[in-house]
Amino acid sequence: MLKKSLLALAVSSIGVMSLPALADNYVIDTKGAHASINFSIKHLGYSVLTGRFDKFEGEFSYDPAKPEASTINVTIDTTSINSNHAERDKHLRSADFLNVEKFPKATFVSKSVKPDGKDEFDIIGDLTLNGVTKSVTIEVEKVGEGKDPWGGYRAGFSGETEIKLKDFNIKMDLGPASQTVKLELEVEGVKK
Repeated sequence: MLKKSLLALAVSSIGVMSLPALADNYVIDTKGAHASINFSIKHLGYSVLTGRFDKFEGEFSYDPAKPEASTINVTIDTTSINSNHAERDKHLRSADFLNVEKFPKATFVSKSVKPDGKDEFDIIGDLTLNGVTKSVTIEVEKVGEGKDPWGGYRAGFSGETEIKLKDFNIKMDLGPASQTVKLELEVEGVKK
C-alpha cells in the first residue's frame, strides 16, 4: 500500500512539474500612486527640465520563469502633462509639442521582451505619441515581487528609454542639446 501511494505521488508530481507555467496578469497600480511616468529634457543646454504624466493606466503579464513571454500595454492621458509650471504645461499641450487637442492619448504596446541578464530585460514595442507610431526599446530592471500587507500580490519594475522629439513630429526646436527626451517609468502591478 505504501509503495502504491509513493508511486502515485511521484507520478502526480511529474504531471504537475510538466505543466506549462502561466504568466500572471497585473494591473498597474495608479490608484495607489505606486507607478509613475516621468520625463526629463535639457532646456537649451543650460539645465534639465523634469516632469511627469499624472494620468495613465495599463496592464502587464509576467512569468519569472519565462520573462520573454511577458507583455505590457499602457495608455497615457497626454493632457495630464505636469512640469510644475502652468504656462509651460499649456505650451507643452499645444501643437508645438504634444498637440493634445488632436492627440489626447499616447500608448505603448509591447511586441517582444528580451532578457538581458538576471532580472533585466529589453522591452521592444510600439510607442504612439502625437499621432506617430515608432518602435522603441525600454531597458527594464525588476525591482521585486511578493505579497503585500493587504492580501494581494505585487510585482514592480523600473525602466527607461530615450526618444527623439523629431521622430514623433514634435515641431518645437529647443536647440542641439534638447533633441531627445528621457522617459523614466516606475511600474508596480497588482495581480488580478
